[in-house]
Amino acid sequence: MKPFVTLDNVSHYYMTDEGKPVQALKDVSFSIGKNEFVAVVGPSGCGKSTLLRLLSGLMQPTHGSVNIFGMPVTEPRDEIGIVFQQPTLLPWLNVTDNVLFPIKHKRGRATDKEKAQAQSLIKMVGLEDFASRMPGELSGGMQQRVGIARALLLDPDILIMDEPFSALDALTREEMGFDLLRIWNESPKTVLFITHSISEAVLLADKVLIMSPRPGRLSEEIPIDLPRPRSAATVREKAFSEYTDRIRQQIYHPKTENITAVTDEKKVVNL
Repeated sequence: MKPFVTLDNVSHYYMTDEGKPVQALKDVSFSIGKNEFVAVVGPSGCGKSTLLRLLSGLMQPTHGSVNIFGMPVTEPRDEIGIVFQQPTLLPWLNVTDNVLFPIKHKRGRATDKEKAQAQSLIKMVGLEDFASRMPGELSGGMQQRVGIARALLLDPDILIMDEPFSALDALTREEMGFDLLRIWNESPKTVLFITHSISEAVLLADKVLIMSPRPGRLSEEIPIDLPRPRSAATVREKAFSEYTDRIRQQIYHPKTENITAVTDEKKVVNL
């Protein structure tokens, strides 16, 4: 089957205020199949968020190409939804209007069909009793659910998630992970999920991409052969521990030639 998303020898440089180039990514190549859930892990500063911006069309790679079903990504597109670290809800709009905001911002109004779709998404993320509440009345996890519903409103083919649960406490984060699995099962999407949590990556993904320290390179690509649907019982399986140990080993003591082991970054990676 032809890959749905491909990155081919992607490298990217940023320019400092002094005009000096800093390399964020180096020769990164991978592919994602349609409705495949791919997680990216690695030390802080390894270029994970740069990958997000490149795939979303927010910027172009210095070298290489980013393609969706063979077409180059040159600008933001409706078929790509993004969930950021913070939900960035508008505090003067209720839950329903926050979910509808992308449509109203783009077209000036929402149709009855789109309003019904918003209510369906609000129900899917478990907030049907909070549709008229304001963001300030919601917990952090509930606000992030609104952000997920908003990203799904245009029914994107691809969902990019940039550490969406990083600001949540441990229990809420775990709950949100299982909620995301349920939502993805109900409405399959091609997902690129950025995370610092090794266990979260293994629980959610079909495949985990491990990035090296900057400049970010793909040091290993690990298919996760755990049966779906996944649950709390999955975390207790021996295979789950084997996957997390393998990823941890590659991050801290990489076998790939010429990739420096993580030292000071250890305190950043959430085990």
